[in-house]
Amino acid sequence: MITFPISEQKKKERTELVLRNIYNLPPIPNAIKEALEILDQPSLNSHNLSKIISKDLGLVTKILTIANSPLYGLQRKVTTIDFAILVLGYSELKNIISVLAIVEAFKNKTDQYLNQKEFWLHSYLTGTASKRLAEDLDFPNSGEAFIGGFLHDFGFSIMHRFFHAEFIEVYNLVNQKGISFIQAETEVLGINHQEIGHFLTEKWNFPESLCEAILFHHSPNESKDSKLLASIIHFADYMTKKLEFGNSYWDKDMQLSDSEIGILRLHDIEQAENLINNYKNLFIEQAESVRYLS
Repeated sequence: MITFPISEQKKKERTELVLRNIYNLPPIPNAIKEALEILDQPSLNSHNLSKIISKDLGLVTKILTIANSPLYGLQRKVTTIDFAILVLGYSELKNIISVLAIVEAFKNKTDQYLNQKEFWLHSYLTGTASKRLAEDLDFPNSGEAFIGGFLHDFGFSIMHRFFHAEFIEVYNLVNQKGISFIQAETEVLGINHQEIGHFLTEKWNFPESLCEAILFHHSPNESKDSKLLASIIHFADYMTKKLEFGNSYWDKDMQLSDSEIGILRLHDIEQAENLINNYKNLFIEQAESVRYLS
């Protein structure tokens, strides 16, 4: 019997069908769910919000750890949830709780192909670095930069969990053929991890600018409307690789191009490298704090 190879388009359609039907997730902790429900209400009650969050000491620790982390950049130390609500504001607090909800919902087991703790360390560092970079470069929405940086490689984790056999095939293709992960992902699934992240964030009604930045975080210059946000996330991602924080082996070929340097309004690669070196100590302190998030 003759079998014909499946086209890239057919592979993509099959992958997207699975993505549309991702329902078998563990429930997120009640405190996170209830806090997000309160934050979505038009009339917020900060006392009720504080009371809900404070029921879950693990959630309290994670929020305070992120808020007080060096790269997050708050000027005052936050020691209580009441003070966190005051200093962060509802929007910023919602950003933090939203990414924590996603981390909880999509937790997976570590195996030889992907270490989950290292993956989320990389996500955490990229998210907080994106926020700090956004503020340092006068980007108006550092909250979106935080979420985009945190979720930029989210599609990679989705592949590992929901397309595990294909993930192994991708991993082996990269090692056998020496091609990039994005090339191997497209060859096997008809779609890459950027496109998976974009597909899901659109499905969950995240802002279009954020979805597009995730879609183009490896090639910001291809973005139509989110070049600067995508470049900030790309630069933060590049910094984690350059400074060797977190084993993001799927980014082994990542480079910083002249176009991205230009979008970020930096003069040249030398200024970019100096900026990276200025962040080094903050990354060291940040990496030490991540143990409280696992």
